[in-house]
Amino acid sequence: MSEPKTVAKSIEEVAPGLFHYQIHDERINHISDGYAVVEGGSAVLVDPLPIEPALLDRLGPVGAIVIASPTHQRSAWRYRRETGARVHAPEGIAGLDEAPDTFFRDGDRLPGGLRAVLAPGPKGPHCALYLDRGPGALLCADLFTHDPGEPVVLLPDKYLEDPAAARQSARRLGTLRFEVLCFGHGAPITRGGRKAIGDLVARQGKAGHRPRKAAKKKVAARATRRGSARTRTGAARKRRKAAKKR
Repeated sequence: MSEPKTVAKSIEEVAPGLFHYQIHDERINHISDGYAVVEGGSAVLVDPLPIEPALLDRLGPVGAIVIASPTHQRSAWRYRRETGARVHAPEGIAGLDEAPDTFFRDGDRLPGGLRAVLAPGPKGPHCALYLDRGPGALLCADLFTHDPGEPVVLLPDKYLEDPAAARQSARRLGTLRFEVLCFGHGAPITRGGRKAIGDLVARQGKAGHRPRKAAKKKVAARATRRGSARTRTGAARKRRKAAKKR
C-alpha cells in the first residue's frame, strides 16, 4: 500500500521518551497513528507516518525504523532513504514494497529498548512492541482499536486473519506490566492500559459463557419435559390398571 499523503502537524509525548502523532489516513478513510521512541539522543520510528520535518528534527536523528505488521509499511522506506536508518521487521514478513534490513523474532530486543512480543491474529506476522521502562508501554499495530471515551475492542473479525488467535494474544499481552497502551488506529491510553485489556478479556469471557449457559438451559428444559412426559405416562398406566380391577 502506498504512503499516506496526509502529514502530521503535531506530536505529543505520552510517556517519557515515547511520542505519538496521528493523521486522517485517506487510504483507509480512518485515523492512523505513528510513534517514536527516543533513547540516547536518537529516535526509533515505529510504523512511521508522514510528519512535519521540523517536528521530526526535534526528536533527534533517526537511528532505526521498526515495522510491527505487514500492513504498516507506511513511510518506512522513504524515511530509510532520507535518514539511512535500518528497517527492522518481523521474521517471515512478506509482500512488502522493499526488503527490510534486519528481522526480529518473539522476545528479541530492538533499538530504543523495545521488545518484540508475537501477537498473532491480525494479518501476520504481527508483533506488539513492549517498552518496560518507566510506567511501561505496549504498542499494538493492528490487534486493538480505541475511540476516546470508549472501551478497547479487538479489530473486527472480518479484518483478522485468525480471530481465535487474536483473543489469545489479548490474554497474553494482558499479563505484561504497563500503563500506557498505544494503537495503530486509535487514541493512546496513558493510564490504565493493562486494565483496559483485562476488561476486554473479561467481556470476551462473559460473551463466551452465554452460549454455553443457553445450551445448558435447553438441555435442562428437555430433561424436564422428558420427566414430565414419563410422569404423565406412569399416571396413565396406573389409571388403566385401576380401571381393569373395577
